[in-house]
Amino acid sequence: MRYFLLALTLALAACQNGDDRQVQGWIEADLVFVGPDEAGRVETLSVNEGDTIALGAPLFSVDADLQIADVRTAAAQVAEARARLSRLEAAQQRKEEVAVLQAQEHRAESAVALSNVDLERQQTLAAKGIASTAQLDIAKANSARDKAALDEVRRQITVAQMASRDEDIAASRESLVAAQARQVASQTKLTRRKLAAPATGTVQQIYYRPGEMVPAGRPVVSLLPPGNIKVRFFIVEAMLPKVKLGDIVQVTCDGCQPISARVSFMARAAEYTPPVIYSLEERTKLVFMVEARTDTPENLRVGQPVSVSLPGAEAKK
Repeated sequence: MRYFLLALTLALAACQNGDDRQVQGWIEADLVFVGPDEAGRVETLSVNEGDTIALGAPLFSVDADLQIADVRTAAAQVAEARARLSRLEAAQQRKEEVAVLQAQEHRAESAVALSNVDLERQQTLAAKGIASTAQLDIAKANSARDKAALDEVRRQITVAQMASRDEDIAASRESLVAAQARQVASQTKLTRRKLAAPATGTVQQIYYRPGEMVPAGRPVVSLLPPGNIKVRFFIVEAMLPKVKLGDIVQVTCDGCQPISARVSFMARAAEYTPPVIYSLEERTKLVFMVEARTDTPENLRVGQPVSVSLPGAEAKK
């Protein structure tokens, strides 16, 4: 197809009564293809081919059962991670458990008081020679035992009222951040099951209808924003010094008024047909692709043949 168009361009250029500033071209466009990120079945279609739609207008939706399940799973994971972090940041044991330890502390204090009294009595009796050394030793041991038990229960209360270690809390916080990120990702995937127009334009083609399965990355709708329409034509090598980026060209077509377009692209590589050896005799067959864009593309249609008047030429009517 490309070779045919190039040949047609050269043939038309040769028939222009020696006017090397009049060339033939056609209208091209950069379509915007809109499709889902993941495979799914089309549920609704809100546009028809040929509709002109605004930015953000709904286009279509794809079934979202799996994405809804992922959102719910991610929300549960966030709740779990947040509860685990709260547990680590709080005291290691609940108030009821601490209350039990405090009751044990009171009992240990009573035991210490009783053993101290017994120790003092045995010391007095031993000093008078009434109590034996063995009885005094037993009283000392009981006092030391009860003091150790009191110290133990007090340390248990201190530990119970402390939070977890800093590194455990930091790890739990990171787990919460990761769970929240997964929740955002799953919510984004769910949101993208309903596609809206990324730009103002015209619906060119619909590739899938409601009920049809769309593979991941395949477009459902193609859009043509007006600013994506361009004029494409070819010039021979000899014309390269006479055309530059930013030049204004005049574009005419059958049944339409001339419009102005600005040269926006010039190819760096030559194209030629047929593929022949580069020689002085064949240099006129070398052509370079040029593109121009217009601020008034309303009356132009993709594929439409046009005549392009280069700078310094009179536009044909």
